[in-house]
Amino acid sequence: MTMLTLWAWVALALGVLTALAIAWDVKKRPQHMAIMNVTWPITGLYMPIIGWWAYATMGRAPKSGAHHDHAHHHHGSDTPKWQGVFVSATHCGGGCTLGDVVASPIATLTAFSVFGSAIAGHFLLAFVFAYAFGVLFQYLPIREMSDSGPAAALKDAIKADTLSLIAFQIGMYVWMIIAASMWLGEMNAFTPEFWFMMQIAMLVGFITSYPANWVLIKRGIKHAM
Repeated sequence: MTMLTLWAWVALALGVLTALAIAWDVKKRPQHMAIMNVTWPITGLYMPIIGWWAYATMGRAPKSGAHHDHAHHHHGSDTPKWQGVFVSATHCGGGCTLGDVVASPIATLTAFSVFGSAIAGHFLLAFVFAYAFGVLFQYLPIREMSDSGPAAALKDAIKADTLSLIAFQIGMYVWMIIAASMWLGEMNAFTPEFWFMMQIAMLVGFITSYPANWVLIKRGIKHAM
């Protein structure tokens, strides 16, 4: 076992444990916004240990019976803007990550390529699935929290998610190009090394999507969470 493989297994195990810990806690403390019950555990997958800190600090809801206070805390003026943007970025990252997790094995199994490039094939499928899940992650809370009809909610979801999703995917792509040239060699979604690099890529994507979420929130296109 190489050192990279060892690090990969450790990082992936910590990611899974962090996600399970958050999921267990969320079950006892449901989120005010239902989609965040999924988003926070996904965040733990690519933010091992740090994901728990972020959840406990910015997302953990009181136990049943105190949802109103939780909503006020996270949407009120007492919440620092950077935290609202951070949670919005995790929301974007949740859809992107889920899309990437679904798309990568498909790309590997089908040997899908674009102009003979397996990496480009991975990236294209990842973008399609990430965009679909990303818009869905925006659409559901818009429908849940407002009186918007399906068409209006879909339009708002596309406006709210497109820029942040593109920023997330660009960060992810840049890291995976580096990883493929330096460590992976090929984009094989059935190796721990690939998912370790994807874990880092998703964290990079989160960082690159943060400014986009800040701009969208500042312009009122997206609401801080």
